[in-house]
Amino acid sequence: MENGLILVHTGNGKGKTTAALGLGLRAVGHGMKVLMLQFFKGTWLTGELCAVKRLEPGFKIIQLGQGFVKTRKGEHAEATIENARVSWDYAKQEIFSDLYDTIILDEINNMIDYGLLTVEDVISVLKERPKRLNVVLTGRNAHEKIIEFADTVTEMREIKHPFKKGIKARKGIEF
Repeated sequence: MENGLILVHTGNGKGKTTAALGLGLRAVGHGMKVLMLQFFKGTWLTGELCAVKRLEPGFKIIQLGQGFVKTRKGEHAEATIENARVSWDYAKQEIFSDLYDTIILDEINNMIDYGLLTVEDVISVLKERPKRLNVVLTGRNAHEKIIEFADTVTEMREIKHPFKKGIKARKGIEF
């Protein structure tokens, strides 16, 4: 098989995870195996979890996070630091397992931006991954070194969002 690609979905707009899910759905349609690892999500049931259950074993989502963390860059609770370490160790294990065609590292850009992972460690793992493996990195504030390393980078830019009008997140749209 050809060498895999590194794809990045970043920006302050909506749709980074959704775009990655669409890519995963396309891959499963071609008989490929997909794993999405969610680094922050982990405290509530989302529509994508329910949908992907129907596609197992071709597509799996594993929530590794504690839910959205309240933090300032560089100031993290010990539990958040430990969760980041354990989650990244698990992600590396799955990346090197060579069981998947595509792995989506959902919100890993945020992990780097918050200082919970180093960009050097992430790029090192991506360089050493099985060559056929496609990897998608999502999340705001993608590091410039990640952008430089990637094959494809897409930036989602917010132009308008109903939250600014006081409209709450909706089932089937935001979760």
